[in-house]
Amino acid sequence: MVILVGAGTGTMASTVNPFATGVASDSAGIQLGDGIVLRLLIYIVLVTTSVVFVLRYANKIKGNPDKFMIPRTEEDSALAAQSAGEPPEMDGRQKLVIWIFALTFVIMIFSVVPWSDFFPAMERVTWGWFFPELAALFLVAAVIIGLVGKLGEEGMVNAIITGMGDFIGAAFIIAFARGVTVVMNNAGITDTVLNSLESLVTDLSGAVFAVMMFVVNIPLAFLVPSSSGHATLAMPIMAPLGDFAGVSRAIVVTGYQAASGWVNLFTPTSAIVMGGLAIAKVRYDRYLKFVWPLLLLLFLLTCVLLALGSAIPVLSGE
Repeated sequence: MVILVGAGTGTMASTVNPFATGVASDSAGIQLGDGIVLRLLIYIVLVTTSVVFVLRYANKIKGNPDKFMIPRTEEDSALAAQSAGEPPEMDGRQKLVIWIFALTFVIMIFSVVPWSDFFPAMERVTWGWFFPELAALFLVAAVIIGLVGKLGEEGMVNAIITGMGDFIGAAFIIAFARGVTVVMNNAGITDTVLNSLESLVTDLSGAVFAVMMFVVNIPLAFLVPSSSGHATLAMPIMAPLGDFAGVSRAIVVTGYQAASGWVNLFTPTSAIVMGGLAIAKVRYDRYLKFVWPLLLLLFLLTCVLLALGSAIPVLSGE
């Protein structure tokens, strides 16, 4: 829950996510920073809501383990039976490993954010990394950590292979989930859906249009779980509609990314959801039973915030 709900809500309320907000803003012909005030507000509200939701569940099962959404395994019982005690104090080498690990994520965040969109003077320091560079970053970081931690050649290789082995099942699920998207695109089904939904969002008021942008993008997000793919397909059609409705294109981008993130909290075509549940050994139906109240709450809050953003120019980026 910490991983899926945290990451999913963060994606839903992205501020400068290059893979969602960045691609959509570029397709809509606006700057990445347009509408960031509204997205920050959405981030604060939605993430706070999700944190409270997960904490309430944690407190409930802490007092009554029988209400846990998956049955306790023998491994869980063995861990629970172990004496907690005081953890041993970390030595200098272990602390250095933690710092390298943290620095890796700092570099990742810095490398993917297009800083020049906010500060033109930083154009030379904007790296523009994407998945290949990030994969190389984490592989190099893993090797450095292995060397610093003195795992040895054999220990380092075994650790990396063991880590990869945990994702074999998830990798197959990702491949099948991606296959659904490929079939939809190559068969022209996605284009047909886009064309039929276009008529639903014309001649609407600003607030209603903003909410409709969110609602209309929900089935699209289900058909195209890739946030960048969804943006590339939808924004060329959806963004100009905002001009006719008198609504900022930033609202269209925010509505799209909120819908994409919301659907990817539960859709079975999402490699993140299905792969994550497979690794955590949580059944999909039990996950849905747990998460649906949060999904409903996030849906309603997003509609209210988008309507508010369309009515207040400073929020919408106009």
